[in-house]
Amino acid sequence: MAEVIVVGGGVGGMVAALLLARDGHDVRVYERLPRLGGKLAEHRRDGFTFSIGPSLLTLPGLFLDLGVPLDLVELDELCRYHWPDGSTMSTYRDPERTAEAVDRLAPGEGRGWRDYHRWAGRCLDASMRTFFAGPLSGPVVDPPIPRSGHGASGTTGGPDGRRDPGRRPRPGDLLAVAPGRTLDALAGRFFRDPRLRQYVGRYATYAGSSPYRAPAALGCVPAIEHGDGGWYVRGGLPRLADALAASLAKAGVEIHLETEIGEVIAGRGRVGGVRTVRGETVRADIVIVNADAAALYGRLLPDRARLRRIAGLGLSSSAFLLLAAVEGRTEGMPHHSVVFSADYRREFRDIFDRRRPPEDPTVYIARPVADDPTQAPAGAESWSMLVNVPAGDPARWPMPPEAYAELVLGRLASRGHDLSGRLRFLDLLTPADLRDRYGAWGGAIYGGAYGGPMAPFRRPGNRGPVRGLYLVGGSAHPGGGLPLVAMGGRIVAALVRRDFPGSARRAGKGRR
Repeated sequence: MAEVIVVGGGVGGMVAALLLARDGHDVRVYERLPRLGGKLAEHRRDGFTFSIGPSLLTLPGLFLDLGVPLDLVELDELCRYHWPDGSTMSTYRDPERTAEAVDRLAPGEGRGWRDYHRWAGRCLDASMRTFFAGPLSGPVVDPPIPRSGHGASGTTGGPDGRRDPGRRPRPGDLLAVAPGRTLDALAGRFFRDPRLRQYVGRYATYAGSSPYRAPAALGCVPAIEHGDGGWYVRGGLPRLADALAASLAKAGVEIHLETEIGEVIAGRGRVGGVRTVRGETVRADIVIVNADAAALYGRLLPDRARLRRIAGLGLSSSAFLLLAAVEGRTEGMPHHSVVFSADYRREFRDIFDRRRPPEDPTVYIARPVADDPTQAPAGAESWSMLVNVPAGDPARWPMPPEAYAELVLGRLASRGHDLSGRLRFLDLLTPADLRDRYGAWGGAIYGGAYGGPMAPFRRPGNRGPVRGLYLVGGSAHPGGGLPLVAMGGRIVAALVRRDFPGSARRAGKGRR
């Protein structure tokens, strides 16, 4: 049995800790904050609850396969898109309904969407066999990442069935992800209408990047959303973090909250444990760091060469969150809406080149499903609105955050979402809040940006520079977002089994 320490209680670290505890290892998790879950968090005030991290669950099989109980509601309408010209388009769980919606928006483009969706499926299957299954040296996760099937059509409960893309990499997998092509270039391959190119381009924001620089492989997301569905978790998505925490306790994992790690101890080419900021030394055979890679190589285990490589990636975008307590109910509004800017290229130049909040931002709105009374008092609703902004100190913005919030609300009002006279209160979270709360470099949500078609292959790997050290989380392979950090946790657990086969055999089946 190996002694395992997980530094940071985000979702990736929790998944790795759970799997290794079930293998029989002695696992401890150290978290600086008062609760587990990392960015999977919420903000509460006056009876309102706001998700301040992810708000939509995809690939729920990643968690259901672990035995984590979730109360799920499948969404029929996945998202509603709004453009400045007044046009709208909804996407649905059913791909054919989505193709019909595309044709209504831009007659004749439905065929292009069907072709795009088929491409996304091939890209996702190739990624499941390769990129999502292990480090670049080869897959380690076996069986493949669990996925839900197309039979999940109920309104509550979990997905049923599986789709297996095949276990072994195939010769054509590299070509299936359109290497060397940006996401915007991929969109131009399937669509003529600029609104549809903007729709595809928004998937770059799932990785905190620009569609004009991000790799085409990010375009596989519709295969997940339409193939496996989009799911709402009753009580808000942070209930997933609570369910994972309960599973850790059941598996015998030792949890230390409000305990910050100040150093990873290493010598003679291997880790020896950690040291808390209070000076306590805890020995371990294996240390898994679920923190920003820049924090690992800049502070916990300084390594200038690796830190320079991370800096060379550039920072992903950060987020400006407007948490609105809204009076009254908005009938017919879906769980997710996207209100697009008029000039997408200019918006991303503002974020990544001019390093300032966009003058004309795209706004992402998450609103709980209508029959969840846990998120707002009767007769009201909670809106979590997100704008992509550059990572860094908001004190350098051309205007203070409060003034920028007024600009955002004005843009929304001009495009059909007027909250005038309906706000009970409006709370703001800036990149500085994300930096201070999560230790993210500049408040960057996903660590390094996907700055170029080959950027995913330059992200920090899951194995550290010394034996027994591993890295998991949004800044490491395979990337950020709930599904990817959960995949990262599986990858790290599989690497530990491969790198320490003796201890795994001694551990046996372990605790369940």
